[in-house]
Amino acid sequence: MNYVISITKPEAMPHLEQLCGELSVPICVSMHGRGTATGSMRELLGIESSERQVMLSVASREKTRVLIEEQRRRLHLGVPGHGIVIAVPIKSVGGGKTMAMLRGNEPMEKSAPPQSCSHELIVIIAGKGQTDRVMNAAREAGARGGTVLHGKGTGSGAEKFHNISIAEEKEVILIVSDTENKAAIMRAVLMMAGPDTEPGAVVFSLPTTAVAGFGFPDTEL
Repeated sequence: MNYVISITKPEAMPHLEQLCGELSVPICVSMHGRGTATGSMRELLGIESSERQVMLSVASREKTRVLIEEQRRRLHLGVPGHGIVIAVPIKSVGGGKTMAMLRGNEPMEKSAPPQSCSHELIVIIAGKGQTDRVMNAAREAGARGGTVLHGKGTGSGAEKFHNISIAEEKEVILIVSDTENKAAIMRAVLMMAGPDTEPGAVVFSLPTTAVAGFGFPDTEL
């Protein structure tokens, strides 16, 4: 079972929603985001806008494979500016009814999440307006780009914890990195934008079972 993050152009979202419906993907949540590519990079790659739509879904290994393949076919996944898909393995699910709802008519998957992976998803939570500083640090360490989501902290009473503001507007930056470069990118972000700096960034990484999009090799699920 995977937590699938599909990042695409706004005009492609209706097609992605239709695809998820055809596959009977049980949970799909969409939200607005934006890419972090610079203006010169967008011009070089022929990307007109940094606006992005993000679809969060839960899918079995087989549905994840089909979801990626159909996005390649229908949404031109792999062409610059046409998005990226990241599949993060789900370790556990709360309750048999939830598992039955997520699995549908598919047989129970017996394989455990992979112990190693070629790419990881770096998640950075920083203060509002701090994405450029975070991405400048990440790019210096080899990151190619990322996607930004906007949100708000939900701290319970305390305004700060270890100098990190909790209950205020946040920017969540998602960066896909090959496993070898992941640590260097995380260190660079912490040095330039970590908890003791103005951005106050919190950084962690998640394993992936599949990554697809421009510049990423095909992954066998």
